[in-house]
Amino acid sequence: MQYRIIHRTRYAYKGAVTVSHHLAHLAPRPLPTQQCPWHELQITPQPVGRSTHSDSFGNITTYFEIEGSHNVLEVISRSLVEVLPSVPPPPEETPAWESIRDACQAQSLTPASAAGAFRFGSPMVPVAEEFARYARPDFTPHRPILAAVESLTKRIHREFKFDTKATDVATPVDQVLEKRAGVCQDFAHLMLACLRSLSLPARYVSGYLETLPPPGKARLTGADASHAWVSVFCGDDHGWIDADPTNGLFPGQRHITVAWGRDFSDVSPLRGVTLGAGDQKLTVGVDVIPVIE
Repeated sequence: MQYRIIHRTRYAYKGAVTVSHHLAHLAPRPLPTQQCPWHELQITPQPVGRSTHSDSFGNITTYFEIEGSHNVLEVISRSLVEVLPSVPPPPEETPAWESIRDACQAQSLTPASAAGAFRFGSPMVPVAEEFARYARPDFTPHRPILAAVESLTKRIHREFKFDTKATDVATPVDQVLEKRAGVCQDFAHLMLACLRSLSLPARYVSGYLETLPPPGKARLTGADASHAWVSVFCGDDHGWIDADPTNGLFPGQRHITVAWGRDFSDVSPLRGVTLGAGDQKLTVGVDVIPVIE
């Protein structure tokens, strides 16, 4: 499946900005099941400096700086992405979750011990007994890891309400667990906290999800949005497998991966520092458009 993706970000500043520095995670990540043959970043005002590199997680990042008084910053990312079919292994054929936990704590360098770097707490994902307690009904003794992950994914989808007014970008995970409500970022952080509190490696994945309009309705410009889910290490033979707790399923060809890290703070689409500005208004619009051949 091929998609054209347009991600528009606009900052309107109350006061004039004289200097700003920014880091963008907006280029879809090349993967065995995903290719991005074309990507461009249009930035207004024109940056005086700009560079592209890979961060410590292998994500494509763009750094840019702007000098000169301006009241508006607009960044438009355009990409062409092809997502190939992928099918996770039968959950019951994956190793017991305890064996993954133990392998990730090995002293020698293996794929499992390397993945173990993602089993610790991070700035937005704490490790605590309350999250392990919530996960344990799904992680019964000797249960295959992917079966347990699937069960937890579906339970979060079933027990939590998607509510854009329940949280904001800084809402702690323990409050999400208490409120039983939030958005995709919250549910991804919650699931990460549950898995890592059981000493299992899991990472935060940012990207896009093609949304379908109601039957008989036209697709609205900007109606799609950034999305977030998790990826869990399921052993040397199976590697990392994605799970989407917001929708209660394993991602398929409608999920487009941009970046991954420990949590949202590692992969924010656009972040920066400014001199001046004061208050600011942020507007974001995303279009995920299937390419019909």
